[in-house]
Amino acid sequence: MDNLHEALERQNIAYFSMEIGLRSDIATYAGGLGGLAGDAIRSAADLNIPFVAVTLVSNKGYFRQTLDPAGNQIEHKDEWNPAHFMTLCKEEVKVKIQDRDVKIRAWIYTYKSHIGGCVPIIFLDTNVEGNESEDRKITDFLYGGDQRYRLKQEIVLGIGGVRMLNALGFRVRKYHMNEGHSSLLALELLKQNSVDPKKVKELCIFTTHTPVEAGHDKFDYGLVKDLIKDKNNVEILRKFGGQNYFDTSIFAMNLSNYINGVTKRHSQISSALYPGYKINAITNGVHSYTWASPYFRKLYDRYLPDWENEPELLIRVGEIPDTEIWEAHWSAKRDLIDEVNKKTGVGMDYDTLTIGFARRMTSYKRPTLIFF
Repeated sequence: MDNLHEALERQNIAYFSMEIGLRSDIATYAGGLGGLAGDAIRSAADLNIPFVAVTLVSNKGYFRQTLDPAGNQIEHKDEWNPAHFMTLCKEEVKVKIQDRDVKIRAWIYTYKSHIGGCVPIIFLDTNVEGNESEDRKITDFLYGGDQRYRLKQEIVLGIGGVRMLNALGFRVRKYHMNEGHSSLLALELLKQNSVDPKKVKELCIFTTHTPVEAGHDKFDYGLVKDLIKDKNNVEILRKFGGQNYFDTSIFAMNLSNYINGVTKRHSQISSALYPGYKINAITNGVHSYTWASPYFRKLYDRYLPDWENEPELLIRVGEIPDTEIWEAHWSAKRDLIDEVNKKTGVGMDYDTLTIGFARRMTSYKRPTLIFF
């Protein structure tokens, strides 16, 4: 908790994301969005940026998948216990869902960089004594359930997240919405700033990752009115989030002074999906130290000293002899195939070209392109 006290002394960037991938035994991620969020946190810690992340606890995970003999995907719970990794805070906040007060507590996990920086991550949890049974389950599953369940989660993440940061004593100078799932934080900020959109826009940044319209959350106003009873709040959502249905991405874009996609091409696609908005481009990167195998770390240490602190040094990778790169590659490949064979017994060999697809074989990721 000492690290939390240090974070409270600084003006922080609050990074809101429905999923965050930090470690495989904390199953709060589904794929690339969570992986990117985890790398953003790691990089912030490396650079000692004043940074706090907010997400849901998702203690039953996304899902663990197996394939039956016919190749059909079977989904299983991927449960984990936050008490094994995190500290439970005494602070609680409430959000209104329908006509009920839903209590939210927070677990704090501190990510520590290998070079000394720290970032606290707040995991919001509605499994609190006094909540009704259905409300205690809101933060169980990542992307679980139907539209009703999803909107409840987004109320907890956006509105509850801002309130929890306030309750814990964080001073926040910027709120970064990683996708539209957290856009309801802007509703809470409007209420805290006399419904002044100019003030809120100065506080907010929005990043969109999804290149297809179906990937942007949209909610029917009948559902919105049922879960958010306050008429003034619903009118604010209509004003900034669309008249026909509540589009979380439009709401976030209308209340952010900076919007970006994750590649130049993606910014062009997003601009076509949402004409009239200036969508900048920031190309995704990875946290090099985390994703480099032990063999390549050793190689880089020898030829590119201090690369883990200055990853731009990797541009000089051409100085490393090809034979040593090839040997590091083969060592990593052998380890991977040995691990797969150990766990599955499928009998993969080292010499067959093998293409893997991690986590989800979803159509919008264009998986068939690997065959062209």
